[in-house]
Amino acid sequence: MKGITHYDVGETIELYLLIKQVTKGTTNTGKPFLTIIFQDKSGEMEAKLWDASETDEKNFQPETIVKVAGDIQSYRGRSQLKIKKIRPAASSDGFKISDFLETAPLSIEEMIEKITQYIFEMQNPNIQRITRHLLNKYQKPFLEYPAATKNHHEFVSGLAFHVVSMLDLSKAIGTLYPSLDRDLLYAGVILHDLGKVMELSGPTSTTYTIEGNLLGHITIMVNEIGKAADELGIEGEEVMVLKHLVLSHHGKAEWGSPKPPLIKEAEMLHYIDNVDAKMNMLDRTLKRVKPGEFSERVFALDNRSFYKPIFHK
Repeated sequence: MKGITHYDVGETIELYLLIKQVTKGTTNTGKPFLTIIFQDKSGEMEAKLWDASETDEKNFQPETIVKVAGDIQSYRGRSQLKIKKIRPAASSDGFKISDFLETAPLSIEEMIEKITQYIFEMQNPNIQRITRHLLNKYQKPFLEYPAATKNHHEFVSGLAFHVVSMLDLSKAIGTLYPSLDRDLLYAGVILHDLGKVMELSGPTSTTYTIEGNLLGHITIMVNEIGKAADELGIEGEEVMVLKHLVLSHHGKAEWGSPKPPLIKEAEMLHYIDNVDAKMNMLDRTLKRVKPGEFSERVFALDNRSFYKPIFHK
């Protein structure tokens, strides 16, 4: 069965979908409406439910499975669903939430095996012990959580998949540039976003926690590295350098980085993170585009619309 993102503008749909997010709003004339983000395994799409009643607000909450009929329209360069009919799914319809969740293309077992191998290859015992300690401490949520609420790797196990992709990229770059310290690079990749298991609420209908809003994953992880070093009795420059990798991985202050990269491996970590996030956005956007056509606008990529050449498969 076709997923929500596989329908073109002008087509009519009648599908079971999962509500990912709901926001209340009011029109200029004072009438209430709901902005609903629907999702299935293919991705997500925004919709508006006009003249929303209090019953609608109660019935259509995040993590609710619904049956929806409507038309696919274009709004500001993006596909949007115009709802004609919507009702909560009945238990007799036989659906469960996991039927609608997009998941990483690798299994959890494959991902943890790859990450464990990269930790095993580390030569510096202080870096290896801190990295292993923190991964073991947060392994379950790390393997289930998305890497973000939107823009990139925002699917179940997206965080672990992002890390695996970055590790493979780090290995290739480390081969090209042998002067890079692979231990630092691998540890930076594994730890840089690990704080998101406390910053975000979970793998479904993901929102920011209070800790996430007040501290953010960078501050959370810097504290965790310090605690791990204390618990393991590790002192030395490695602890400070690992903290710097986490503090600087966003690259610039305007992108949320408390410090700019001031170590060679920190600079590379920022680029590797950026490359993998952007490739994930582009791949997931362009897989829904026919050759010879432009994608919808991608807000996180300067609101650009990308073209898929006709000779692309």
